[in-house]
Amino acid sequence: MRILVITNLYPNPYQPNRATFNRQQVRALAAKHEIEVIAPILWTDEWSARRKTPTRLPPDRRVECDGLPVLHPRYVYPPKIGRRWYGPCFRRCVRAGFQQALRTFRPEMIFAPWVYPDGWAAVKLGHAAGMPVVLKAHGSDIHTWDTYAGRQDGTMTALREADGIIAVSQDLAQRIAALGADTDRIQVIYDGVDTSRFHAGSKAAARQKLDLTPDIPLILFIGNLVQVKGLDVLLRAYAQLAESRRPFVAALIGGGPLNTPLQKLTANLGLSGRVRFLGPRPHDELPDWYRAANVFVLPSRSEGIPVVLLEAAACGTPFVASRVGGIPEIASSADSELVTPGDANELAAALARRLDTPAGNRPSSTFSRKHDDAASELSNFFEQVRSRHVSLSSPPATLYTSQVR
Repeated sequence: MRILVITNLYPNPYQPNRATFNRQQVRALAAKHEIEVIAPILWTDEWSARRKTPTRLPPDRRVECDGLPVLHPRYVYPPKIGRRWYGPCFRRCVRAGFQQALRTFRPEMIFAPWVYPDGWAAVKLGHAAGMPVVLKAHGSDIHTWDTYAGRQDGTMTALREADGIIAVSQDLAQRIAALGADTDRIQVIYDGVDTSRFHAGSKAAARQKLDLTPDIPLILFIGNLVQVKGLDVLLRAYAQLAESRRPFVAALIGGGPLNTPLQKLTANLGLSGRVRFLGPRPHDELPDWYRAANVFVLPSRSEGIPVVLLEAAACGTPFVASRVGGIPEIASSADSELVTPGDANELAAALARRLDTPAGNRPSSTFSRKHDDAASELSNFFEQVRSRHVSLSSPPATLYTSQVR
C-alpha cells in the first residue's frame, strides 16, 4: 500500500531528535509499504534554530530520512492565539506538497499521527481527494483537547470524520469514543520499541561509557521539559531524598520551555550538586542511560502510553510513574511502582523504596514488544479501513441493477 504520512511530529534537520517514536514507527511501516512523509516545521522552531545553527534546508525543502522522501513545508500559524486557525493554517502549508504527492506518489491511504491540527487537515485534504484517512492519538492531543476553546471543534471534527483512529491505550480509546467517534473505527495498538537497541545489559559498562561514577545511585528522567511532565513535583521529591541524606544523583535528559525555571528551582532547593540538566541527547545514546540508571521516573500529570517507559522496561530498568492515562495498562510488564500525580511525598517514598531494593530482589521485566509487532497491527488496520472505504465508495449492486434496467 502507498501511504502518505502527514505530521509535524517528525525529525527534521533543525530538530534531529524530534518525535523519534514516530520516526521508528514509520521506518517499521516502510518495510511493508511504500511511504512518503510531509512533516511541516513550525515557523517559530525554524526561526529559533536558524539563529543557532548553520544548518539549512534545501531550496525545495525536501530531504531523505531513513531512505524515505520527506517534505518539510514551513508551518506558519499565530502562536498561542487564534487556535481555531491552526487547522486551516496547517492545511494551507501542506496543500501544495499534498497535491504533488497525489500526482507523483498516488497514495492510497493518509496516516496522520496527531489529531489536531495535523489530523484535521489530513481529513479535509484526504476526503476531498477521495482517500481514506487514519489518525493516531498519542495522549496530549486528546487529554488536553478542551484546554483551549479554539481546539475543541477541530479535534472533535477530526475524530468524527476520520475513517480510522488508532489509540495507544484503552484509556485513550474510551476518551475518544466519549468525544463522539464511532467505536468500530477505533483500534487500540500499543507502541513497540527497537529491542535490538533497547535491551538489558551491563550497568557497569553503561556507566563507564557515559563517564558516570560507578557506585552512586542514578535516577533518570527523559522527556520534554514542559508543565505536564510534573518536573516541579519531581524536584521537590528529590529535595526530600536529599534531606534524608540518601546518596543519589539525578539526570534530566530533554529540552523545553521550562529548562531555565526548573534550573532556578533546582538551585533554590539546594539540589545543584545532585541534579544534572543534560539537554536533548542522541537517541542512540539513550539505551546506555537506561541501563546505567537504578530507576527511571516519570511524574507526569497526563500521558497516553509513554514510549520512555517502554524503553526503560525493555532495558530492564525499574520505573516509578504517575498513575495516569494508559500507564497502569503497561505497569505489569515491568518492575514498576505507580504514584498519585502531583504528590511529591508519595513520589519521594516510592523512589526511596526503589533505591533501597537490591537488584537481585526485583522482578524481571517481561516487555519485549517490537516496532515490527506494532507495524503489523497497523498494517492490518489500514487494510480494514481501506476495504471499508472501497466498499462504501462503491455503488450497491441493487442500485446498479436498477439503473441498468
